[in-house]
Amino acid sequence: MNSERAATFGDWMSVEAVRAVVFQGPKALAREYSLVLEARAIEHEMLESDGVWLLTVIPSIQTSAVDELTRYASERSSSPRAVSRFTAAFPGAGIGAIAYSLTLLLTAYCAGVGLFGGDWYAAGVIDAGPARSEWWRAITALTLHVDSAHLLSNLFFGALIGIAASRLVGPGVAWFAAFFAGACGNYVEMLISPASHRALGASTAVFAALGLLAGLAWTERLTFRERNWYRWAPLIVGICLLTLFGAGGEHVDVLGHFLGFAFGIAAGWLCAIAGVPRSRALPTQVLFGAAVVLSIALAWLLALHQHA
Repeated sequence: MNSERAATFGDWMSVEAVRAVVFQGPKALAREYSLVLEARAIEHEMLESDGVWLLTVIPSIQTSAVDELTRYASERSSSPRAVSRFTAAFPGAGIGAIAYSLTLLLTAYCAGVGLFGGDWYAAGVIDAGPARSEWWRAITALTLHVDSAHLLSNLFFGALIGIAASRLVGPGVAWFAAFFAGACGNYVEMLISPASHRALGASTAVFAALGLLAGLAWTERLTFRERNWYRWAPLIVGICLLTLFGAGGEHVDVLGHFLGFAFGIAAGWLCAIAGVPRSRALPTQVLFGAAVVLSIALAWLLALHQHA
């Protein structure tokens, strides 16, 4: 147990006569060290006077309390938190969202008018039947939608989540990671689904972007000296959102949403451990963004040529 209160001058001067002081410093650090003692079930008290905070314990446990704080301080100084890489938001998050929206809208228009005389839906949807060998469907299916409501929902949620991810790792890297995680999810879905299974929609990439956010936050929190519940909180929140928005309904592609989310977590983990956020160079973001656009164009060329 611990308690926290403001001390009068008389309280402060008499602290050492009753209790042993094991820390003296700013409030933020006092709270952090208080959590360390609480985690070790060491009873203590926080006192404050004129902006200076004390952590005190009874004299009989002073040695163990000091040992715990010394050990924690040593680990804290030798292993700085990697979360510092995400403190400054990347610029241009809205540009990626605009490019995403234009891509979906342009594909919807082309599919609607049957551009080049092709049946874009027959050529581009996920097909777990004989066409499962056509790997490009894992990409083209991400840009097709059943109707305007389906399209608008993916435009809204995709842009919202994509902007959040873009602010962490940059728009090019964020959309590249979400796009290819979604494509991987679609491809695995093609391989393991029944032969009659068909699916389409950008939602797999949208949930991949959600998984990317969860994976980034989870990997960073693993370096924190916190309770396990807090370390796993990003994944728990992500799974709750996946369950809330990605499951249920007769025509909802639950498997695709789950696979996109899972591959998104893997992408977030890879970005975090590879230190991708360290690179803030504009050419890097442009390169990754261009890779997405070119991949979509190539996939559609293959799809329309195959079904010409």
